[in-house]
Order: sequence, then C-alpha cells, then structure tokens
Amino acid sequence: MSGQQPDRGGASQIFQPLAGDDPTTVAGYRLAAKLGAGGMGKVYLSYTPGGRAVAIKVIRPEFGDDPEFRRRFAQEVQSAQRVQGLFTAPVIDADTDGPRPWLATAYVPGPSLADAVVAHGALPVETVLLLIAGMAEALQVIHGAGIVHRDLKPSNVLLAADGPRVIDFGIAYAADATSLTGSGVAIGTPSFMAPEQAAGRRVTPATDIFALGQVAAYAATGTPAFGEGTSHGVLYRIVHEEPDLSRVPERLAELVTRTLAKDPEARPSVAEVIALCQSANAETVLRRPEDWLPSTVAADITVRTAAPAPDRTPPPPGYSPTAPAIPSAAYSPTAPATPTPVPVPVPVPAPGLFPTAPATPVHARPYPYGAPVPPGPAPRPSASAGKRGVLIALAAALVFGVAGGATAYVLLKDKDKDQGRQTQGGGAPQGDQKGTGSARPSATPSARPQPKPAAYKGIDLTAGYHLTLGDDDVRPQDGEDGGYELSYDTGGYLDAESSGGSLVLLDAGQEGSLAACRADTRYTQEVYVDKLSKGRQVCVTTGTGHIGLVTVRGFSAEDSPSTYLTLDLTVWRDAAGSSSNG
Repeated sequence: MSGQQPDRGGASQIFQPLAGDDPTTVAGYRLAAKLGAGGMGKVYLSYTPGGRAVAIKVIRPEFGDDPEFRRRFAQEVQSAQRVQGLFTAPVIDADTDGPRPWLATAYVPGPSLADAVVAHGALPVETVLLLIAGMAEALQVIHGAGIVHRDLKPSNVLLAADGPRVIDFGIAYAADATSLTGSGVAIGTPSFMAPEQAAGRRVTPATDIFALGQVAAYAATGTPAFGEGTSHGVLYRIVHEEPDLSRVPERLAELVTRTLAKDPEARPSVAEVIALCQSANAETVLRRPEDWLPSTVAADITVRTAAPAPDRTPPPPGYSPTAPAIPSAAYSPTAPATPTPVPVPVPVPAPGLFPTAPATPVHARPYPYGAPVPPGPAPRPSASAGKRGVLIALAAALVFGVAGGATAYVLLKDKDKDQGRQTQGGGAPQGDQKGTGSARPSATPSARPQPKPAAYKGIDLTAGYHLTLGDDDVRPQDGEDGGYELSYDTGGYLDAESSGGSLVLLDAGQEGSLAACRADTRYTQEVYVDKLSKGRQVCVTTGTGHIGLVTVRGFSAEDSPSTYLTLDLTVWRDAAGSSSNG
C-alpha cells in the first residue's frame, strides 16, 4: 500500500468519492472519501469521534484470506503501535481478525515525496538534508521497536508542513511472508531495494539505510539512482553495478555514496546519517523552518488540509446501504473491547448492626456478574413482601452470626487442644505420629523435584528451520511456521511459534539460568538476529511447558550458501509450571 494520497492535483482528485464497491463504514468509522489504492488495498479518509482525521487502510481480500498474512500482519501491527516518533504516522487503531483486516493511522495533510517530485521536480539541497535527517529519526524509532521497514520509498514518505512522515512500516514484511508474492501481486518497488533484499538474503536495518540513500538521490535529482526500466534490469544493476550519481549535488555526495554501499556493514548507522546531514548543512545544527518545503509543494499541503467531512446524519433504524460495510468491534483506539463488569447490588445492613462482619466483596462471589435474568419485565415486589424480606434477612444474619461465633469458639478450642498435645508429646500430635486421627496438611508443602537440564552444544540452526524442545534429541528440522517451539524465520528473527510461547532477550552480561528465565517478564514473540551478538542469551518458554536457554556462539559467513545461527541450547523440560528456582 503506497501512502495516503497517491494521486496529485486538486481536491477532487485527492479526495475521491466512494464508489459502489467501497464500504461506507469501517468498524464504526464513517468514510468521507477514498484517498487511493495500491497493491495492498485501498486507503480511505475518516475521523475519530473527537474530530481527528485518520487514514484507514483496508487490506485486499486476497491477503485477508491468507492465514499466514493475517498472522504476520497481526504481529507487525502490534509492533507498529509501539512506534511513536515525531516523523512517523502512528498506528492508532486496527483489526487484524475481522473479515477484512484494516488499520488506521493519523492522516497527514501533505503530498508524498513521489507526487511532489513528479509534479514539481527535484527538491533543493536544504530541503533534502532536512528530509533525510527527519527520515533517519523515524528509522531510529522504527528500528528501536524491532521493525525493519523493507519498503522505504518516495511514495511511503509524506511531506507535512513540519517535516516528513514515514508510513507503512512493517506491512511489507507481512506481505512478503504470504504465498501471494509468487502469484502476480507485486510487493515493494525494485528501484528502491537493497542488494541483499534483491538477492533474497537476510534483511537488516542496514537495508533501510540503503533505501534512504536511494530516496535522497531521487529527491535531489528527480530520478532513481539505478535508473528505470524492467524490474529484472533494475534489480541486476542494484546488485552488480554502481549507481549513477553524476547529478547528485556535491553537498549530498558523501551522504548518498556511503548509504549506497553494496556491503551492509559498510553503510553508516542512523546516527551517522544524521551527522552527515549536519556536516553538509551550512549550520552545525539542523533547524527546520516553517517554510522548509518549496512554495509549490507547500501549496499542495493547503489543498489536502481542506479534507471533506463524512455525512454526520446517522442512518435510520434498519437502513441497509447498497455499499457494503466492514463489521468489527466498536471504535476503541486505546483500549481493548472487553466487557465491563456490571456491579451487583449488595444489601447494606443498618449502621452499627454488624460492626465486625465485613460484606463479601463482589469479585469474590461465585457469580460476579449476577445470575442470568429471563427476558421480560421483572415483577414489582409488594410492600408486604419487602418487609418480609427485610425480616428474613435480619433473622438469617443473626442465625449466621451466632453459628459463626460458635464455630469460631470450637475452632479456637481445638487449636488449644492441638497445641497442648504438641507440647506434651514434644512434637506432632500423637494421632499424627501413629498415622491415625485427623490428617492435617503439613506447614511446609513438599517441594517439586528440581528439573534436570539437558544440554545441546553447537547447533547450526538454518533460516527456515525449527527446534522442538520436547524432543529427546533436539536437532534442526525443516519448516518455520506451525506449532513448533522455536524457529529461525527467513525474515531474520527467532520466533516463538507454539501457542503460548514467548522469548526474552537477556541483557548483555546477564547470566542466564533457569531462575533468570523464570523471573524475567520482558516477553516478546520474536527476537531479530541483528540484535544478537556472540555470547548473548535468549530465554525460551514454550506453550508445552518447557524452558530453554539459547546462547549465541556464532553466525554464518557472508559467502556461506546458507544463513544459519550457531547456538548452544539448555532445556529444562516441564519446568514452566514449577516454582522452585534453579
């Protein structure tokens, strides 16, 4: 899906009316206009109840029907909701389980970089420096959330009055994981891919740095650095040839050249990109004025600010529009749609009647939400019935109070007898010593046996393979998606596959053990390999009750025909439910 507004021109072209096959609402959001369409689906304009404009992206049915896409899409949306940067369009709402998956991001009233360059030509050097520095800050936040954008291109960069906005981070990864990528659905733009991405190798944050260099060259010259043409031709040049930087301004030459290095390790980090922008600027500190964009581009922002409002008249009861609606849970961008507990009325005794008998809290009762009530109006109690009810309640309370007092007396008396027997016998009651009499549980419960560790050294876990910790002989097996317990996903991360499984990346220098894995609660579903280094450890808790400790020992060489991770694995089987520390 390529941005919020792929078409340029006047308001009538930007805000397109809804067609017959467009929904009128999405999960309670009334749609005001269509902003565009792309390979992933369609983008609509709507508003929150408070009046905030949002862009709602409805995924194409082909993707919604793919279970693998839904799984990856749910993971990426969950990660994207943690991204809250100054130069990103935050994800504020989503539904990954409905008939048509969708997500809502903040609407940015500005053209995409692609539209601006096509309409008005290359941007000035000062604008490009501010553009790239802002995009680098966005990548810093995105990468910090464990996301690699994978599809950073001019149409995924929006130009707002106060700086750029990077959108659609993580969605391309969900699309890449589906079978649709081999059936004619084009995902990504070849002109802005990195060499390792084009060659099908491991994707890392450095992949986004290469795309950032391509975006800089495009913004400064108006053409892609590796030219245009067929996808195969462009991808060949990206992998094997050098870019054409003859038209790149001198002040941008070092920035573009370093970011477009073929070797990912040779590319600058995000912080170094920002430093290169600062050094290329006349000032030592980048300052973003209100008029950071050329006046012609700024005029496009004015057009997009005048967004149309949806029809605020609610439909009459029973009204069924001809256009379909996408059902989902009611609008709730910040809180999950969980049922609100209904308080049960509790009779309150008269003041001073039972000063020592506290009322039973509602949440401690067997039916916290009350017993089911049959449909129809409840009969009104008569006055005499009400009086009888009060008298019965008072009588019952007195009976229970007397019975409770008698019970407490008997228990205290029995306790005194037990203590006397223990004193006379010098230990446990005589009946217990003989194995007769009342059997009472001991004060100290018997500890569960300590699970024994099983160690597996030097496992080469290849991308696309998995481990099952419950196996007697744990060894890599083909497959990365399913009910497995730990897999090395071809997307470049370790994945807790089994239902209820989780991972914890221990801090550098933190000593891994069974106790450490039990105590640490920084759970995640996946850990990207680029965050790992030799000696780092990952705790694995499986849905089947096992705990494993992964210790990274090395990585495959660059010239290796396969991508793999060398690791040591210690497994404590059936240890997840045990309370003893190891």
